[in-house]
Amino acid sequence: MPIYNAPTKDIQFVLHDLLKVSEQDIEGFEDLDRDFTGAVVEEAGRIATEVLHPLNVVGDTEGCVMENGVVRTPTGFKEAFEQMKEGGWTAMDCDPDYGGQGLPYVMHTAAQEPFVSANMAFNMYQGLTHGAYSAIYAHGSDEQKQKYLPKMVSCEWTGTMNLTEPHCGTDLGLMRTKAVPNGDGSYKISGQKIFISAGEHDMADNIIHLVLAKIQGGPEGIKGVSLFIVPKFMVNDDGSLGARNGVACGKIEEKMGIHGNSTCVMNYDEATGFLVGEEHKGMRAMFTMMNEARLGVGLQGYAQAESAYQNAVAYANDRLQGRDVTGVKNPDGPADPLIVHPDIRRNLMDQKSFVEGARAFTFWGAYLIDRAHKNQDADADGLISLMTPVIKGFLTDKGFEYATAAQQVYGGHGYIEEWGMSQYARDARIAMIYEGANGIQALDLVGRKLAQDGGKHVMAFFDMVKTFIKENEGNEALKKDFLEPLKAASKDLQAAGMYFMQNATKPNNALSGSYDFMHMMGHVCLGLMWARMAKAAMEALEGGASDTEFYETKIATGRYYMARQLPATSMHLSRINTGGDTVMALEAANF
Repeated sequence: MPIYNAPTKDIQFVLHDLLKVSEQDIEGFEDLDRDFTGAVVEEAGRIATEVLHPLNVVGDTEGCVMENGVVRTPTGFKEAFEQMKEGGWTAMDCDPDYGGQGLPYVMHTAAQEPFVSANMAFNMYQGLTHGAYSAIYAHGSDEQKQKYLPKMVSCEWTGTMNLTEPHCGTDLGLMRTKAVPNGDGSYKISGQKIFISAGEHDMADNIIHLVLAKIQGGPEGIKGVSLFIVPKFMVNDDGSLGARNGVACGKIEEKMGIHGNSTCVMNYDEATGFLVGEEHKGMRAMFTMMNEARLGVGLQGYAQAESAYQNAVAYANDRLQGRDVTGVKNPDGPADPLIVHPDIRRNLMDQKSFVEGARAFTFWGAYLIDRAHKNQDADADGLISLMTPVIKGFLTDKGFEYATAAQQVYGGHGYIEEWGMSQYARDARIAMIYEGANGIQALDLVGRKLAQDGGKHVMAFFDMVKTFIKENEGNEALKKDFLEPLKAASKDLQAAGMYFMQNATKPNNALSGSYDFMHMMGHVCLGLMWARMAKAAMEALEGGASDTEFYETKIATGRYYMARQLPATSMHLSRINTGGDTVMALEAANF
């Protein structure tokens, strides 16, 4: 059976050595000292390792079962969900007015990582609920908040998001689900939604569906989409549950991975729904949910890679295969362990340097969300808006790549189900697709986010990189291994942006290079994170930190990323500079 141990020391390093959370001028951050965050992270890690991880293979092999319209979750899921609720893990950053603990979002993120690494499919039940809570919290009426949020915060009721229909995925303007006014402020919702995560299950008393639909007579396309609350059971004025609503699960989708999550086809047959926010403004409300979800999906990408990496390291240390070309390392055995071989080291270093850089990038994104929301900081809001497609797209692409790289360390055993490595690859694969497929993330980044507010936010990011380099150019320990590679990569990224500007009259040139640009920006972001982490580790060592091995390992891992991974920006720039002609050369019939 695969192993998992929460990387609590590394999470603490990112929170305190890198982000210095307790020193930030953000409401609630003053309470985030090492002892407090350590207690939270250690307990989250314990639950992940002892409770959730043993159920990961159970969820994968059993899956969810539908019987007479009722969906049964895998053995042990219901009991584990009760533990999560009792421990308050579903309510960490939610508003205390609705039963939450009011902690910063960055602490929610820090606790979520072990849960996702241990059992991604299970964690989606509360993850989707958190997103639905956020949408109602931001856009719902006071009455809606009072009626639904307390039970959603506690996960007595769970939540979903219903966007996709059989004939339309990303192009939501094509949706056919309709909403007809009842005359009393409610609507009749009719239509079918597919790929609905946690759409029906047996772990909550009620499920609050957030459904996109078109009110008859509204504008055409995406401008005519509205958002509705459609509860599985109607909620009476006193908060008790009433009659079953006209919503039902048609079937459970058979999927490549995340078998422990009930991904459903949902049928709405004149179900009673309640408008969230304004008519025809549903996408604005839904994007509150989706932007949060996209950071969470980026976390899923690297969290699965983290778990796969841990298992690959254990296997590489145990498996005897061949001899070290520089001399025998295991003279008492018939062969040396795999980890002595340079190509295995390369593979493991690729994984390790990505995961640790991705963790820092994601936590920094969560910090920006806190700064934007709690301090009403427009610059932080613009920066996280810019970074969201990069966090989602780059980290999930690479997360899947490195989950399969971990599988490769096992050789043929990685392909055999009893070792459990295929589950990491299969589960990680969905993260590249849902919450906006990664090609869409790249188009969003290049087509919308670069030009947002006159390009203010991307220029602020370039200035951030430039300022860090300038402030530390006298640091000889950083200069050659970290600052110079970061400077070169940042110049590549700026050159790509300049190419897009110079070719603005030929949109296919920019769109053909958008995916490369997203990966370029991801590499530069991780390069910045690694340069900052290296500086923090060096300062800890200079300050007499007792755990010298941890900090020296951090610096060595960062050097690897800067030397072996960051130069990929040059390749991506070369591709971008070829324009769109070769991409668009063939007629559709010639593919």
